[in-house]
Amino acid sequence: MSPITTYQPSEIKLALAVLRFDAQGLVPAIAQQHDTGEVLMLAWMDRNAVAETMRSGRACYWSRSRQAPWRKGDTSGHIQILHDLRIDCDGDTLLVLVDQIGVACHTGRHNCFFRAVREGALEAIAPIVVDMNKIGKD
Repeated sequence: MSPITTYQPSEIKLALAVLRFDAQGLVPAIAQQHDTGEVLMLAWMDRNAVAETMRSGRACYWSRSRQAPWRKGDTSGHIQILHDLRIDCDGDTLLVLVDQIGVACHTGRHNCFFRAVREGALEAIAPIVVDMNKIGKD
């Protein structure tokens, strides 16, 4: 596991100042495994989630379905330790480089991009690693 990256209040304020949140107050956040480059998931962050992620060093998001803050792994134990937080050129997308502990997807797969079109059909191309019904989904 890599060391946790945290940011000072002045750095958090700077990041929040340059981010362009959408009309719902959200910005897309792509979670990527910092050492392999594997894209794990896409989620959304509001201002508080960005600040909490930067302050605590644990990935926090905004759940659009629950309309509530969501700290990755609080239910399942499958957490994301922050390695680096990057802001794209337009300030409207985040790249959250993490050390994924456990699986990233609520389906129990290592990442959320496990479906692909193959021979005219949608196919699951990655196995379920963890039965999330036994531990809680998040």
